[in-house]
Amino acid sequence: MDTAHPLPRSRKANQRLHFLIPGGAHTYAKGDDQFPEGMAPVISHGKGAHVWDVDGNEYIEYGAGLRSVSLGHAHPRVIEAVGRELVRGSNFVRPSFLEIEAAERFLATVPTAEMVKFAKNGSDVTTAAVRLARAATGRRLVAVCQDHPFFSTDDWFIGTTPMNAGIPARTTDMTVKFPYGDLAATEEVLRGGDVACLILEAATHAEPAPGYLAGLRDLAHRYGSLLIFDEMITGFRWSDLGAQGLYGVQPDLSTFGKALGNGFAVSALAGRREVMEQGGLRDSRERVFLLSSTHGAETHSLAAAMAVMETYVEEGISARLHALGTRLADGVRAAAVGIGVGEHVLVRGRASNLVFATLDENLQPSPLYRTLFMRQLISGGVLGPSFVVSSALSDEDIDRTVDVVAQACVVYRKALDSGDPTTWLGGRPVQPVFRRYV
Repeated sequence: MDTAHPLPRSRKANQRLHFLIPGGAHTYAKGDDQFPEGMAPVISHGKGAHVWDVDGNEYIEYGAGLRSVSLGHAHPRVIEAVGRELVRGSNFVRPSFLEIEAAERFLATVPTAEMVKFAKNGSDVTTAAVRLARAATGRRLVAVCQDHPFFSTDDWFIGTTPMNAGIPARTTDMTVKFPYGDLAATEEVLRGGDVACLILEAATHAEPAPGYLAGLRDLAHRYGSLLIFDEMITGFRWSDLGAQGLYGVQPDLSTFGKALGNGFAVSALAGRREVMEQGGLRDSRERVFLLSSTHGAETHSLAAAMAVMETYVEEGISARLHALGTRLADGVRAAAVGIGVGEHVLVRGRASNLVFATLDENLQPSPLYRTLFMRQLISGGVLGPSFVVSSALSDEDIDRTVDVVAQACVVYRKALDSGDPTTWLGGRPVQPVFRRYV
């Protein structure tokens, strides 16, 4: 890649994107502000763990589809399953038989759930879970884990972020926060009363302390609240059974997406029958308008989900993701230590869901050093705001990535020695997604 004049077609494409689409992307996390200036490639196509941009550059890709493409792009089993359904029709005036098969497959794969309803994206199902919890408990407040970054695009959550324009304060006032791992502090939140549910990810960068999740469930139930696990990321990446199966804690409700469709649009709300039935037709309680979407059960997306679940179970994908992530983490850490930046370039998280941290000379998180690091990765043919692996990566891909990281660490060391990384930024630093102004 010509780093003096990088990505000319992508630059023009980004200009067109911003003219046509607010933010220049349909997901804020994919925005060009998340990448070094002038180094935000626009993708032409992908295959396996590799993607190509419109300038013809090839990259090893991490975090594909915001962690959704865990089997790699255009996975043969998924594409074959989708193709079979496309020629049979994708949407009908009544449920297709495939909806039964997909539900049975899901509930067999995640045995801690008793009923499931499919939708298209994660926000649909997390908001449905919150609505159902409020109806089931007769309470107003939603308690979200303050240490977890995202739950929904809907007002009940976005109103708690710096990007809360357009959201009435009375809506935001109905969302409260609790800290991860602290049962005593969470009990104080619950003791205030009127809390319908606790919603959190079962785990993120750190494993839950022994007994924490079970204690949280017991605490919620003691105060008459429901426990909701957001399994958008942990679902299948942690285990075929989900994080709830891995840790042996059954929540009242849980939500899945991302890996479930390997890039196809499908999400799921799952939970205990007693709670889920209130959103159905067979319950004597006041009905809940749970989920109702024209495209929620398109046959090709459900076929993709079934193929993904079958592949995970039959081919041991969760174990492969952990093995690949372990190889990558070990290699990156060794490279960083070898070049003298082991305290500054860090790899964190579960092996199947790795992120990197870039620290400055005071060992504080630095967007400047993140920009420098990402610029060197992209120049070396490694694309990703994280090190989240897909099962399509080869050992050669991992080794190549480690080589590129080592080269980036050399530049990182120079910047630390100079005390000023701006020489290596090439423009403005990368930006946080949630910020009030441009």
